[in-house]
Amino acid sequence: MNHPASQNPIPYRLVRKGMVMSPLPGQPYETEGVLNPASGRTPDGTLHLLPRLVAEGNVSRVGLAKVLFDEDGVPCGVERRGVVLAPDEGWERGKNNAGVEDPRVTWIPSLGHHVMSYVAYGPLGPKPALAVSTDLTEWTRLGPVQFAYQPDLDTDLNLFPNKDVVHFPEPVPGPDGEPSYAMLHRPMWDLGWFRPGEGVHLPAGLKDERPGIWISYVPVAEVEQDISALTRPRHHKLVALSAYPWEDLKIGGGPAPIRVDEGWLLIHHGVSGSIEDPWVPNQNVSYAAGAMMLDPADPSRVVARSTEPLMAPETEEERSGTVPNVVFPTAIEEVDGKLYVFYGMADAHIGVALLERTA
Repeated sequence: MNHPASQNPIPYRLVRKGMVMSPLPGQPYETEGVLNPASGRTPDGTLHLLPRLVAEGNVSRVGLAKVLFDEDGVPCGVERRGVVLAPDEGWERGKNNAGVEDPRVTWIPSLGHHVMSYVAYGPLGPKPALAVSTDLTEWTRLGPVQFAYQPDLDTDLNLFPNKDVVHFPEPVPGPDGEPSYAMLHRPMWDLGWFRPGEGVHLPAGLKDERPGIWISYVPVAEVEQDISALTRPRHHKLVALSAYPWEDLKIGGGPAPIRVDEGWLLIHHGVSGSIEDPWVPNQNVSYAAGAMMLDPADPSRVVARSTEPLMAPETEEERSGTVPNVVFPTAIEEVDGKLYVFYGMADAHIGVALLERTA
């Protein structure tokens, strides 16, 4: 079932439209799943997904796949076009792990580039990185994200694992009033995975150790001079923490925010259940999709958010897979005036849902 919009102050709902991509038998890059895609259009306007392809040993690559449509114009499948990003750099590989994971792609017209954020699963675990392209096929790495030191936080954000990085598609007002390119991200404060016994280190002023959504900025003028400035964000600020039972453990950003009448609509995921060890797979958790509205004059400010999920794991493909009970939205695209959200299903398949306005 799809949750009724009446439960939410966000005037949207998600309506499932089916599955668009599953692992291809005999394809070694996909033996452990295809999931959590980015999306974009090639210069000729053709819609593509950039799925995470997981090979044996949890080694991830980013693929490229042309989206196919049924007679009603609904995405219904893909035509594979190969791999566009692999863990070829040393900082994307550890001795026992490797991967370029969970890409998010934002087309930023003012830069003339697609900006991809991805998780480089390297020697110190998951760290955010950026790459850019004009055609979705050839990508230039800008390198790891290097968060500027901010004294009032009393910590260095570069110490921590970080995921769910996604960019706004146009400049927004920075905290100092300067037009800026902004990115959302999700730091994780537990360093025990790296140094046993080290535990949780929270920034100054933060009492809740659950991972939440943060925002950071880079002035437009700096990016216009050198696009790699996108990897050097500053003015870090907490946007949102878990607020409702369906997202009790943690939240994280999904697709790039889209501009609607009320502000910036951000589809996000929330996680509930229990996690004994965050680095062990197959926890007793459930990932659901929700939404929040960010203030266009100050995108660090949440003006509304969904009290109930817009979509929670209910179908067989969402409830059974590499990681059971996962709905993980990562891409949103307009097709013939309709908005489609692409999402990972149980870390094994890719589904699509229609984002409908309800009021």
